[in-house]
Amino acid sequence: MLNVPASGLLGPIIVLNGWTLAMEIWMYAVNIPIMNKMKIDNTTTKSQLEAQTPPSARWKRDNYNHLTEQPTQFYAIALTLAVARGGQIDDVDALLAWAYTGTRIVHSLVHVTENKIMLRFSLFAFSSCLLGIMTARAALLIF
Repeated sequence: MLNVPASGLLGPIIVLNGWTLAMEIWMYAVNIPIMNKMKIDNTTTKSQLEAQTPPSARWKRDNYNHLTEQPTQFYAIALTLAVARGGQIDDVDALLAWAYTGTRIVHSLVHVTENKIMLRFSLFAFSSCLLGIMTARAALLIF
């Protein structure tokens, strides 16, 4: 049943992008003071920086990078669903999009705080499944 406006997909896109920006600010807030204390110059390598950076600061950098990777697929698929459905999406599309966004936010919080690897992996795998379902739904519409 198509009864949700396209904003049902645009909302999760905006929220996840806003979260990515918030993580970027957090990453800078944590990492800039650390880097200012390091002895670095234009010959310092990334591995040398990594060795001098506490794990909890690296986690924030890593998570920001993760938020610029797989979620780009989410943005493309969510927009594809919104366009392909002519501006009216179905409840399942909206539910999947919000679930993906929420799962990625929880994944981030786990990653940047305690970094429990198996929990983080489980959340990533779940979000990947949600994205896969969204992709399959878009493929069914398009092909």
